Amino acid sequence: MLADWNTMKVTPTYLVLTIAFTLWSFAFSVRISRPISNPYRLTTFYDTLLNPPTEVGFKLGRALFYENMLSADSSINCSSCHLSVSGFTHVDHTLSHGVNDRIGKRNSIALMNLIFKPKFMWDGAASNLEAQPLIPLSSHAEMDLPLEQAIKRLNKHPGYRKLFHRAFKADSINISVFLKAFAQFTMQLNTFNAKYDRVEQGLDHFSDMEQKGYKVFKTACSSCHQEPLFTNHQFESNGLKIDPILQDSGRAVISQQTRDVGKFSVPTLRNIEYTFPYMHDGRFEHLKQVIEHYQSGNAYRNSGDKRLENAEKLTSNQKIELIAFLKTLTDRAFLFNPDFRNPIP
Repeated sequence: MLADWNTMKVTPTYLVLTIAFTLWSFAFSVRISRPISNPYRLTTFYDTLLNPPTEVGFKLGRALFYENMLSADSSINCSSCHLSVSGFTHVDHTLSHGVNDRIGKRNSIALMNLIFKPKFMWDGAASNLEAQPLIPLSSHAEMDLPLEQAIKRLNKHPGYRKLFHRAFKADSINISVFLKAFAQFTMQLNTFNAKYDRVEQGLDHFSDMEQKGYKVFKTACSSCHQEPLFTNHQFESNGLKIDPILQDSGRAVISQQTRDVGKFSVPTLRNIEYTFPYMHDGRFEHLKQVIEHYQSGNAYRNSGDKRLENAEKLTSNQKIELIAFLKTLTDRAFLFNPDFRNPIP
């Protein structure tokens, strides 16, 4: 029976129910977008137009990040080395651990503000956010699972097939949507809610000690750890001698250039209070040890980088003040964000 629209009485209740039903239907017919945090309007190196961030995509990427199925023996996942509460790195050992108790050659690098990075890993082995997971996934010392096997396992899982269909309208899981799903999660790991940021926004102010430490930072550290990301995205030598056992030559592994021996990606100092142990091989457990390395003059003498000379002149008080400032880079809302935790307790 067709309704007679000329005689139908439209009541407020009917109108409200109609709007509610329309919105409900709309929510299930589209993928709700999830905005990217970028308060400083920084240049992004990942094209979100080709992989628009959505809520369903984020949840899928998070599930994959915590999925043991993606390791050869289903014993570990990405979070085994990248804990959310420690800036997505690990704090219980110096070097990354993989399947069958294998030990890698490097400390797990912290994962944050990745959408603003041009290269990834300590040596820049990956130049795209989507490509980055391929390295630990296939590494013999880490997850040791060929990409084809990972895709095959996921396609056998009806739950994942449904999630991939919802996120990407994909009838089956392939390499393209697999890598996009990971990026849906990692592109959201952005940290811009530290005390430093609130001071920059005029919402807070530094203590006297923090302000003095900020001045020390600008003199001794800012040439490499540039604000507001607190990195220059370059590969630098900080004068650390190559470990005789690990024999890790850093960026030279990728570039095959002698001039890159001993150079590693300059890590961000954001959340540095929580991302110990420090350096590419985790050789320093405390920030005081890191600062002492630079203050001793070894960094400058071994690297020849004149930018490191200023760090030699720090007094005992200035070292304390510097640490006070570095702690203002801690973003607890990021570290303890429940959205970033394992969805399955």
